[in-house]
Amino acid sequence: MLEPHSFFTNMVDELVEFSEYDPELADGLRWIDSEAQKHGITFYEMVFMVLHKYDVNVKAKEWLETRN
Repeated sequence: MLEPHSFFTNMVDELVEFSEYDPELADGLRWIDSEAQKHGITFYEMVFMVLHKYDVNVKAKEWLETRN
């Protein structure tokens, strides 16, 4: 079984490979790479931050919709 870190990096690596066939994904990954460089962090750290922020926002919207 893969370690969680290895699983994540392998998943990101597969997205990078798949982006060869998906221009929109490739643009998004280039943006993530440029943002990572601006912040002085790794590409993988930036991908994690973007995915984490997305997950938090989705859960917050769900909570707002169901709180009444």
